[in-house]
Amino acid sequence: MIGFSGWRIYLHRNDPAPEGWKQRLLMSGSFIAAIIGACGLAGLHFAQSKTGMPFASGGWLGNAVGLGLALTFSFVGATLFLLALFLSGVTIYTGLSWLKLMDSVGHWSFILAKRLYLFANTLIDRLIGMRARRERREVVEEDKKVLEKHTPPRIEPIITKALPSKRAEKEKQVPLFDLPAPGELPPLSLLDPAEKDKAPQFSKQSLESMARLLEKKLLDFDIEAQVVAVHPGPVITLFEIEPAPGIKASQITNLQRDLARSLSVVSLRVVENIPGKTSVGLEIPNEARETVRLSEVLSSQAYEESVSPLSLALGKDISGHPIVVDLAKMPHLLIAGTTGSGKSVCINSLVLSLVYKSTPEHVRMIMIDPKMLELAVYQGIPHLLAPVVTDMKQAANAFKWAIVEMERRYRLMAALGVRNLAGYNRKIKDAQEAGKPILNPLAQPGEEATELHALPLIVILVDELADMMMVVGKKVEELITRLAQKARAAGLHLILATQRPSVDVITGLIKANIPSRIAFQMSSRVDSRTVLDQMGAEQLLGQGDMLFLSPGQPLQRVHGAFVADHEVHKVAAFLKKSAEPVYDEQILNGDTGVNDQGFLQSPGEGEGGGNGEADPLYDEALKIVTETRRASISGVQRRLRIGYNRAARLIEEMERAGVVGPLQPNGSREVIAPPPPRM
Repeated sequence: MIGFSGWRIYLHRNDPAPEGWKQRLLMSGSFIAAIIGACGLAGLHFAQSKTGMPFASGGWLGNAVGLGLALTFSFVGATLFLLALFLSGVTIYTGLSWLKLMDSVGHWSFILAKRLYLFANTLIDRLIGMRARRERREVVEEDKKVLEKHTPPRIEPIITKALPSKRAEKEKQVPLFDLPAPGELPPLSLLDPAEKDKAPQFSKQSLESMARLLEKKLLDFDIEAQVVAVHPGPVITLFEIEPAPGIKASQITNLQRDLARSLSVVSLRVVENIPGKTSVGLEIPNEARETVRLSEVLSSQAYEESVSPLSLALGKDISGHPIVVDLAKMPHLLIAGTTGSGKSVCINSLVLSLVYKSTPEHVRMIMIDPKMLELAVYQGIPHLLAPVVTDMKQAANAFKWAIVEMERRYRLMAALGVRNLAGYNRKIKDAQEAGKPILNPLAQPGEEATELHALPLIVILVDELADMMMVVGKKVEELITRLAQKARAAGLHLILATQRPSVDVITGLIKANIPSRIAFQMSSRVDSRTVLDQMGAEQLLGQGDMLFLSPGQPLQRVHGAFVADHEVHKVAAFLKKSAEPVYDEQILNGDTGVNDQGFLQSPGEGEGGGNGEADPLYDEALKIVTETRRASISGVQRRLRIGYNRAARLIEEMERAGVVGPLQPNGSREVIAPPPPRM
């Protein structure tokens, strides 16, 4: 108290002295009260010192006041009284505000607690960081040990360029004449060469790091697997992974989209079964895509070594090897894909593959183009048997002519005792070389038998099957089915393309007879299953990326060869200069004698009856229908006592003549012609 008084006097030494005796008395009284309270409390609560000092701890004053009050009010009462006296004296003497004191204590306590909290958080973060660094070092050390024991994946060599053919080397010579010779194949110089600046290739280190990343992403989905081989290609890279025991391939297939997202790629396709291996394939697209040119495939050894006149250059496989297939072994091909997936470019590449391999003497074509744009460029080339068909009614006539030609060839082969067209042509050629040509065994009596010649292979190409079936109807399906079932041995082959792979276009009957199929990018799994009977086409990249299904072979991914429009125009112009087309007028005029079901019918077919209005019973049947006002096949059959087929042909001829209407859903027909006048 004395020290505080001195410090206070020093601070207020320049202040004017307090005036009034009351102020002095209050300050002095509070000072004395504080001294009495402090001494009394010390005398009551502190033991006497053993140093030999007189009196107790509170001195004489504390001893007197403390003992006196303790005897009067008891020990507790004396303590409370002295404490109140001490605090009152200190408060009055020092001018202390207990509220401000509590505010200050609370403020500094909050600051202290905050600093302690920040210090504790910092300390905890440092401890967590130290533990994380220690765990990371342990993981890195374990990874190093695993990598030291881990067998690196086998990196397959990248196919930068296919081996050139002798034809490509030969055509580098400068031609002496501008006009093409008759029967000359178009030169490869008409096609654009392969791009010299190709996509950058992956290094071995980048492929190995990609393999490690793939293993890590699979492990994130609880799939333990090891990459055993990497096959880099022009468009995609195939990673062969060996799953751990107990891991099913279907588990990896279900993670296609999640893996594509985690690897930041457009799409990812899982190959559950690689022939001859126990591994599972993951096809991941490259960042930079390489364009596969048709000139690369046509100038390769694979295309030159293919001796079939129906060799088709599809493109390159995932490793960069040229893919050349034989249409004669398929024997028919179905192509499906959405708009912009590369279907039209594929059709052009197939047509150019045929004309680059075979002359018109060996291969002829019938082109059906419902869109009137895609195949119009080939109008006038010598390989065509008829002008490019754009009228769908003429398309049905073309199929009927093909059936007639198929039956004629079968009769010729049966007469010569051969099993297929190749054997027929070989026998004709051997006879001509021996100087003993074979005469036509099908010549009618009284007609001069002509000499037989080799027959060309015939390819019927339909650009849009869905549009043709929509216009012509279901009857074209029966014609296609009949050709697909029997036409292979006769040398007739179908290439059907559509951009609407629905079940009403690609029916089960067509799929059963056309096992070879090409599927470009699909919009859904349902469309992929419709074409290929399995999923996968919805994961393709577009722009010629396809899945090729061949009979007896596993599904193969092929990157289609690109051919530009100006290349097609140059090749077509060259072919038009080489020879003039020789058309068969019977193909489109419909005079083939084939019904809508694809069966031949003759004038004497069915109980000696005729065909159409040439039937002698036609007028009688017409009279019966117009009189009874019922166009019933069974009624005509019963009244005229003829067979069902003949009666059905009479009713169909009345429908074509406009006498009766088409068949209604309830099975009846409307009679349009008026009844005959009564005599």
